[in-house]
Amino acid sequence: MQTTTGSGAEAFVFVIIVIYIAIIAFAVLASIFMLIAWWKMFVKAGRPGWEAIVPYYNIYVLCCEIAKQPVWVFILCIVPCVNIAGMILLYIKVAERFGKGPGFAIGLIFLPFIFFPILGFGDAEYDFEVPPFL
Repeated sequence: MQTTTGSGAEAFVFVIIVIYIAIIAFAVLASIFMLIAWWKMFVKAGRPGWEAIVPYYNIYVLCCEIAKQPVWVFILCIVPCVNIAGMILLYIKVAERFGKGPGFAIGLIFLPFIFFPILGFGDAEYDFEVPPFL
């Protein structure tokens, strides 16, 4: 009686599927973690946490209500290609509102998945007295 063994292609497909599932699981967990961090950051700023989960509205609230920027900065943040400049302006002001310096703003720009949780879970407090606008 002859037995057949699986080919290397089957093992390769299995490994690819496992890697794909691991990447999806990591992305979902990272998204949930960031959502919780943004929720806590919004609550620290005196806003309801649910505003952090609504797409586009969360950027509007972060820009116009929390960072106290004019609406044109929000528009910069949602227009493709120029949104990089808008987000840089926004993150600098968010860092300032939470009592952080320019180094922290650079961290928000380049490593938001590390620095937003620091704002949300850390001891940073929202400063309601910082003057609005650029």
